[in-house]
Amino acid sequence: MSVFAIIVIVVVVLLLLLIVGGLVSSSRRARAEGGDLRAALQEADQALARARAEDRGWERAALEAAAREAFAARSLAEVRELLLVQVVDRPGTEEDQCLFRVVTDAGSEDILLGRQGGAWGAVGPPV
Repeated sequence: MSVFAIIVIVVVVLLLLLIVGGLVSSSRRARAEGGDLRAALQEADQALARARAEDRGWERAALEAAAREAFAARSLAEVRELLLVQVVDRPGTEEDQCLFRVVTDAGSEDILLGRQGGAWGAVGPPV
């Protein structure tokens, strides 16, 4: 076996080890971040339940409809999933906000909604 063949084999083995290591690392990171997202979603659902118990206007269907409408004004992409990420229930109703993550085939985008005159609508960049 020539020296060149040995060098090629060593380089190929090193590249394979780097690829496998990268795949393992990215899957661990994805699992860790997935847990954080699930915890944030559960916290947002609990905050929504508390807010709805305290005052009306936090109906999930109305929030999702407003998020879809706000996203449609920005993009032509089809919404695959809407995730309620954060609920900000401040005293009164005019400062209430919620943050949705809109998942499409192309990726995801955050939409910040706020109450304006009792109706939900996009209010600016995400918090």
